[in-house]
Amino acid sequence: MDVATVDELLTTTRSVKKRLDFTRPVEPEVIETCIEIALQAPTGSNRQTWAFVVVTEAEKKRQLAELYRKGAEMYAAMEQPQLPADDPRTGQRPRILESSIHLLMHIEESPVLLIPCIEGRFEELPQFAQASMYGSILPAAWSFMLAARARGLGSAWTTMHLMFEKEAREILGIPDEYTQAALLPVAYFTGETFKPAKRLPVEQVTHWDTWGAPRTG
Repeated sequence: MDVATVDELLTTTRSVKKRLDFTRPVEPEVIETCIEIALQAPTGSNRQTWAFVVVTEAEKKRQLAELYRKGAEMYAAMEQPQLPADDPRTGQRPRILESSIHLLMHIEESPVLLIPCIEGRFEELPQFAQASMYGSILPAAWSFMLAARARGLGSAWTTMHLMFEKEAREILGIPDEYTQAALLPVAYFTGETFKPAKRLPVEQVTHWDTWGAPRTG
């Protein structure tokens, strides 16, 4: 296995918003291949209770987009964390905001909207159970995004529509006992490739043996 190629895939799979090509159709076979790869992701207790809702109908995409926009309005009204001026995330905010607004205005134009789901409702369960359930669907959704990236497709991880999850269930006929994890617009992307994003230094987010302790030796 070429480590360089694997590392490039992992570090350049971005949440694509402005560079999604809404004019180019996405072949159903490609989506199915990416889902087939996603099904190889680890899952708690080998339950394999995933479900992937692939939305291509224009009216259903429009309705989901309205829920997404309503959720975004609610999120925008929430207090946002304040970061130091020298934090790399501070400098990225204007660009991220611009791309987020672009997706907000055009998300229904995406050829495919994909909603990864998992069987079970676990809002009231203990933390370990919630971690196990989300830990069973989120790796599969990420594997889908990686598989899509390898095939020239871009996707964006969004969750705003989950503020109206019940309404989304009604639009798509998702059974009440399934939990939606995200909403992924999927399309071919424009341009050649992506670069690794600026992130916090590894030393700042890594704790050795005790919280706040650096590596010794």
